[in-house]
Amino acid sequence: MTAELTDDAGADTRPLTMQRFERGTGTLIGDPGRAPIPRSALPPGPRWPALVQTVALMRFRHQFHPYLHKKYGDAYTVRLIPGGRPLVLFTNPDVTKEIFAADPEVFHAGKGNAVLGPIMGEHSLLLQDGAEHHRARKLLMPAFLGNALRGYRTMVAEVAAEEVDSWTDGEEFASLDRMNALTLEVILSVVFGVSDEQRLAALRPRVTATVDIRPAILLGWAYPWLQRFGPWRRTVDNQIELDRLMYAVIRERRAAADVEDRKDVLSRLMTAGDPEHPDDRLDDTELRDQLVTLLLAGHETTASALSWALYELGRDPELLARCQRAADAGDAAGLAWLEAVLKESMRLHPIIPMVVRTLMKPARVGGFDLPAGTTVGPSIVMSHQLPANFPDPDRFLPERFLPDLSGTEAPSLHVWIPFGGGVRRCIGAGFSLMEGAEILRQVLGKYDVAAVADDVPRVRNITSVPRNGARIRVTRRG
Repeated sequence: MTAELTDDAGADTRPLTMQRFERGTGTLIGDPGRAPIPRSALPPGPRWPALVQTVALMRFRHQFHPYLHKKYGDAYTVRLIPGGRPLVLFTNPDVTKEIFAADPEVFHAGKGNAVLGPIMGEHSLLLQDGAEHHRARKLLMPAFLGNALRGYRTMVAEVAAEEVDSWTDGEEFASLDRMNALTLEVILSVVFGVSDEQRLAALRPRVTATVDIRPAILLGWAYPWLQRFGPWRRTVDNQIELDRLMYAVIRERRAAADVEDRKDVLSRLMTAGDPEHPDDRLDDTELRDQLVTLLLAGHETTASALSWALYELGRDPELLARCQRAADAGDAAGLAWLEAVLKESMRLHPIIPMVVRTLMKPARVGGFDLPAGTTVGPSIVMSHQLPANFPDPDRFLPERFLPDLSGTEAPSLHVWIPFGGGVRRCIGAGFSLMEGAEILRQVLGKYDVAAVADDVPRVRNITSVPRNGARIRVTRRG
C-alpha cells in the first residue's frame, strides 16, 4: 500500500499519475526476454501479422469473432501486440465453466486486463490477483451487498427522475448520449458522493474524456514513447487533472465529520474494514484506483445497455407496453421484468467482447495443454449469439431470464457472461442491474419511446456502443 495523502487541497498529485503510467505500461510490455510461444502449442488461428490481428480484435470484434468461430471452430488463437502474445478464445460453455472454476493462482485475471493498467491503476480490482485481489474484494464487498443496494436505489431514482423530467415532449435524441449523461451523474453522486456543483462541473469533462478513448489509445500503451505525442499526450494530461480532482475529493471526504453516516460508495469504502483486521483500510491511492474502476466498469457499460434497451423497446410497441406496465407497478415483479430487459439488452448487444485469464503455469484448458504465458477466455460475443445457448438468438426476448414466464430454465452463468464469472465475477453486477432497472422505470413511467432509425454496434475504448447513438423519440404518456 502507499501512504495516504494528507497535505492540503493543492497537493501535487502529478508524480502519482506518472508513476502509475510507468508501472502500467511496464506491466503491459511484460518480459522482453520471454521466448515466444510456438504455434504448435496452441489451437489454430490466423497467420496475419500481430498488429493486424490486434486491430481486428479491438476494432472489428463483432465481425472478427464470428469469422474465427466459423473458420476454426470452438477454440482459436489470436496473436496480439506487443510481441505476438497468444490469446486463446473458447466458445464451448463447458470450457467457460472450466476457466471460471480454475485455480485463480494459476489463471490470473489481472494480467489479462493489463491494457487498462495506466488508467485504472495497479490497485484496481480488475488488475489484481492472488492475495491482493482477495483483500481488496473483501474490503469492497460490503458496499455492494443487499442493504447498501437498497439505499442506492433511492439515490438513483432521484437522479434519474431529475434527468427524465428535463426531456421535451416529442423530442428526438441519441439515447446513448442521454444515458451516458445520466449514468455519469449516478457515478458522481451515488458512487463518488459529490454534490457541489463547482466540483461536478470540473469532474464531468475529465470523466467523459477518460471514458471516450479510442482503441488506438489503449494499444499505444505498449509503446510508452507515444505518450509524448498527440492523443496519447492529451490522455495523460487529462489523467493528471482527473487525479488531482479525485484526490481532492478523497482528502475532503476523509476530513468530513459525517463520513461515517454518508451512504455513497466512496464513504462506505472509506469506512469499510476487515472485522479480523479492523485497521486494514483502503488508502488514498487504492481508493482512487477502485473509484476509477467503478467509473469505467459501470458508467458507459450501463449507458450502452440502457440505450440498446430503449432502442429495442422503441421497435416493438407490444413489448414497450409490457414494460410500461412493469414500470407503473414498481413492485418486485415489475422490477424483475425491467431487469430482464436489461439482461437481454446485454445479451443481444454485448458491451465487452471477452473475459480473459493469463496462465501463470502450464495448464490443460478445453482439451489443450497450454504453456505458461498464454491468455485464455470465453468469447462473450459468440456465447451470447450461439443458438445452442440462446434459441432464436437474434430476437429480443427478455422472458429468457424469467423461467416462470418462459417455461424454460434461465440461462446459466456460463453462457450469459457480461459480468464474467467465478471468483472474479464483477463486484458491481448487482449495482449495474439495479441502476439500469430503476432508470428504465423512471423513463417508461413517463414516456412512450419510438426508435427512429436502425443501428449497429461500433467500438469505443474497450466497449461496444450503438454507432448512431440508438436514436429515439420520446412522447409524454397521457
